Amino acid sequence: MPEPTPHRAPTWPPSGILIAPSLLAADFARLGDAAAGVAADGADWLHLDIMDGHFVPNLSFGPQVLKALRGGSALPFDVHLMISPADPYIAAFAEAGADHIIVHAEAGPHLHRSLQLVRSLGKRAGVALNPGTPADAIAAVLDMADLVLVMTVNPGFGGQAFLHSQLAKVRQVRAMIGDRPIALEVDGGITPETAPSAVQAGAGVLVAGTAVFAAADPAAAITAMRGAA
Repeated sequence: MPEPTPHRAPTWPPSGILIAPSLLAADFARLGDAAAGVAADGADWLHLDIMDGHFVPNLSFGPQVLKALRGGSALPFDVHLMISPADPYIAAFAEAGADHIIVHAEAGPHLHRSLQLVRSLGKRAGVALNPGTPADAIAAVLDMADLVLVMTVNPGFGGQAFLHSQLAKVRQVRAMIGDRPIALEVDGGITPETAPSAVQAGAGVLVAGTAVFAAADPAAAITAMRGAA
């Protein structure tokens, strides 16, 4: 059986409100089934949190797991590198099937070079901001970015509560983006209750882990978040 062909949005940034379930909240014994399940349930992207136990206090998975999942999913893979240094691993995740590769502004000394590398590999380049990092940290590289990800929890663990203090940063980043073709994504504590605030602040992509994978009906949870937003 041929492998699914990953869907690539013909225009960028994508329109409407997108839901990107985070596989970190899935059953690790059934990751392939989880990825297929959320695709059938209406997810727009699959968000993959890569953790190194150094930049964040947790370990998740690497490019080999990504490659195995790629063979069974046509969803765009939104790969969030919570690792430091990131540059030595970017090519491996690109080869494994990432569509977007997001690096943290805080993870290395040469953010511009990291984004250049991602783009040189034919992938969309993203930059992430931790709660304690100001929006101004990405001002000099916005023209190299296809995505900006604002963390609405401190990275490292799923299931945390949404930090409402970060909504001001989402609004600031939205203003900084202006008319540039950049998608604005938020990650952390997204539920049907918090999604409207994130979208009103300017987010267009909502990363949700526990709210999807712990739901009795993941399809209904995805629909509820998109509808609430």
